[in-house]
Amino acid sequence: MSSAPSVSAPPASATASGSATASAPSTLSLAAVTPANIDAALALRVRPDQEGLVAPVVKSLAEAYAYGETAWPRLILDDGKPVGFVMAFFDIRFHPEQPDDHPRSGLWRLLVDADAQRGGYGRFAVEQVCAEIRRRGGTRATVTYVPGPHGPAEFYARLGFRPTGELSGDQTVAELEL
Repeated sequence: MSSAPSVSAPPASATASGSATASAPSTLSLAAVTPANIDAALALRVRPDQEGLVAPVVKSLAEAYAYGETAWPRLILDDGKPVGFVMAFFDIRFHPEQPDDHPRSGLWRLLVDADAQRGGYGRFAVEQVCAEIRRRGGTRATVTYVPGPHGPAEFYARLGFRPTGELSGDQTVAELEL
């Protein structure tokens, strides 16, 4: 699988504190995890208060290895610098024992480094995952997330995801029509 092409982001970039400042437009892209960038991928960390909300990159890469072509792990790059990690899934049945269960594709994992949060990287990554789902013929994106006051429910709602009323383990399931 190839990485998504580079695209121009809005004319704002994240500072070390994570706040947006006016500057020259940056180039955001997704890139496959390779031997050349794996250490940078493994160094990405969320804020301490977010650690229970998203698994670390090392777990995601182990799952990507175990699930093969179903998983689509990518680094989020800003001008070539890793600022986050996203992993999509394609054609997974949540409840294969149920005859009306349909394959789903969506966002498996999203992690934006603590120093890069609130810079538009999460939105960019979700948009790129949705574009890849559409490219593969999909019409809906699914996400699961830990509910709660510090969770990402509001972020996903702003992007158009709506809870389905289902749970996947202890996580809320939400979907976006593409």
